[in-house]
Amino acid sequence: MTHAPTIQPKFLPRRDDLGVVAVGFSNGQRKSGVDAAPMALIEAGLLDQLRDELDFKVTYDGQVHSYTDVIPKEDPDHRNMKMPRTVSAVTRKLSEQVYEHASKGRCVLTLGGDHSIAIGSIAGVAKATRERIGREIAVIWVDAHADINTPETSDSGNIHGMPVAFLTGLAKGDNEEMFGWIKDDQKISVTKLVYIGLRDIDIGEKKILRENGIKAFSMRDVDKYGIGKVTDMALGWIGSDTPIHLSFDIDSLDPQWAPSTGTPVRGGLTLREGDYIAESVAETGNLVAMDLVEVNPSLEAHGASETVRAGCSIVRCALGDTLL
Repeated sequence: MTHAPTIQPKFLPRRDDLGVVAVGFSNGQRKSGVDAAPMALIEAGLLDQLRDELDFKVTYDGQVHSYTDVIPKEDPDHRNMKMPRTVSAVTRKLSEQVYEHASKGRCVLTLGGDHSIAIGSIAGVAKATRERIGREIAVIWVDAHADINTPETSDSGNIHGMPVAFLTGLAKGDNEEMFGWIKDDQKISVTKLVYIGLRDIDIGEKKILRENGIKAFSMRDVDKYGIGKVTDMALGWIGSDTPIHLSFDIDSLDPQWAPSTGTPVRGGLTLREGDYIAESVAETGNLVAMDLVEVNPSLEAHGASETVRAGCSIVRCALGDTLL
């Protein structure tokens, strides 16, 4: 009988030490319901599966955080951004929680929530990884959308379409109250960023990607080369000796597999292709953090459980689950 090889991480003291942060936040976009996703994923048994089937020591405080204590009473639009002070305050608080786990050498799983939360999760992991091992992280962003609009290029003003711009410094914060808290040690380099699954990109984002030489694999690339070759090229781009943060938006999957999400786009990845990406990242042994975002159980009610199951599958695969 052939057994899957045990993954030996290069950057974590223990393979089985996992910190979990559940973020019930939806104000990076305009559709309610995505704040219910963390509890839906947990109630579907995700954390139990990680403990019982994959033998993780899970450190979780038992709360879905909404951060109401840091949300300002007034939050008018600014530079075309909707709710900028709210998103900034929440992601700053989240970055501190994620940093606390990552600084102790834990792999960190952040369950969202809309994709604006990646500002906090990636900032926290980037800072902790630099302090702990003196290394810069790479980010694999699996999504139908590039989420790299600046406030000036965004048509909607929704900040869940801007996190990569703030994390790379392509968009600047005005002050501490509005993303100015993101310091250099919390940012990522465009040379260590790679996209998989893109298929709905704004005109301004296309220009940003081209001008900054950002590596991006669209669904056309998946069609042309197959998911195996695309994933190999993506991992090759960031290098074999780099800590990886996987930020996975469930809308990267075709609505056939994940219908209950805020901005579904037809022509996406199959669930098996999504699992393959996650499995391939796990096989590197370099995963230091993961986000699973944009599951919205209130949308497409008949497909909500299917979408939640897809999210659980992606997380399990990224954390080492195998078919055999």
